[in-house]
Amino acid sequence: MSGSAGRLVGRRIVLGVSGSIAAYKAVGLLRSLVGEGADISVVMTEAATRFVSPLTFEVLSGHPVATDLFAAHEEMLHLTLAEQADLVVIAPATANTLARCALGLADDLLATLVLASRCPLILAPAMDGGMWDHQTVQAHAQALRARGVTIVEPEEGPLASGRIGRGRLAAEVVLLAAIDECLRPRLDWAGQRVLVSAGPTQEAIDPVRFISNRSSGKMGYAVASAARERGAEVVLVSGPTALPVPPGVECVAVCTAEEMGKVLAARFGWSTVLIMAAAVADFRPKRTAQDKLKKKAKPATLELEATEDILQGLAGRRTSQILVGFAAETKDLIPQAQEKLRRKGLDLIVANNVMIEGAGFGSEMNAAAVIGRAGVVADLPLMPKRELADRILDAIQAYRVNTSASV
Repeated sequence: MSGSAGRLVGRRIVLGVSGSIAAYKAVGLLRSLVGEGADISVVMTEAATRFVSPLTFEVLSGHPVATDLFAAHEEMLHLTLAEQADLVVIAPATANTLARCALGLADDLLATLVLASRCPLILAPAMDGGMWDHQTVQAHAQALRARGVTIVEPEEGPLASGRIGRGRLAAEVVLLAAIDECLRPRLDWAGQRVLVSAGPTQEAIDPVRFISNRSSGKMGYAVASAARERGAEVVLVSGPTALPVPPGVECVAVCTAEEMGKVLAARFGWSTVLIMAAAVADFRPKRTAQDKLKKKAKPATLELEATEDILQGLAGRRTSQILVGFAAETKDLIPQAQEKLRRKGLDLIVANNVMIEGAGFGSEMNAAAVIGRAGVVADLPLMPKRELADRILDAIQAYRVNTSASV
């Protein structure tokens, strides 16, 4: 964010400072933000005031510094600051601050403000003694990332204790870049019309029973949300899920593979990119009973028939659309995904091993490999599905740009 001054004019930012020796670095961050035209309100924890005087932040920000929940209660600062803010940044964020944010505690002004805010939140941890690598701290950071919080990870180097390790507050230029990205979201998908499928399908056995799978729809919904936030028009065709529709996304609810196929076929000509994240049933009962099958009846054989291969059918109808499939596998991940990509005539396929601990169906996390016709183009480690969605979109965008350039 080192361009011309005034890039943040009109932006209201709450800068939270917690009790770390790195609190003095927040002074430089404040000066840079004010220099870019931002309106900064500083909230300090009681511990932070032991490292840097609130007067320093007050003079540089031009606003009184808030430190006490009860003193601020008369003005309801935990609500008014939260409602007015475009962004909340806590730098430095101690291990204690991370824990309170992750657990939703509200025992001081800063923690209460975080709970009340609905704007983006950036946490920049700083801590000593190997604390960042502790499993509890990592679990808190992971939980926060899963909720969409940006964690600007600490850097490795000399610490206040004299040790060398990972725990130094990220450099100011890194913090400024994270702030810039949050306030100036990428619109690199503007002009694209994205058709996303998500969730399972349900194939009826009788009026109360059906064949389905373990898909929660979370990955497809995350992709739809990410594409919309990056400027695309998005239509989400969803099987049965309990997920809220992402803001700005048109959602068409379906139940069976046949219904999903019909909706996707009707919208396919409109789209520029199809991302088939749904776990469509491969088989359905050949006959659906009109009445509930009784348990006392003689054991019956359930005769199945294959469902339509939606993606392969659409591939045969495409004009210039980019087709992206998903492959959930339990073994031989890359070979199986490559075979599926070739057989269905896809541009890219996102392959994930559902046997990886902490990933796959129903989880907030996932890991995947994005594969093109020449092999793996992106190997994405375990991360929150919302973050993974952006990485998948990055790979699709790179493919689209490279394909356009070669034409």
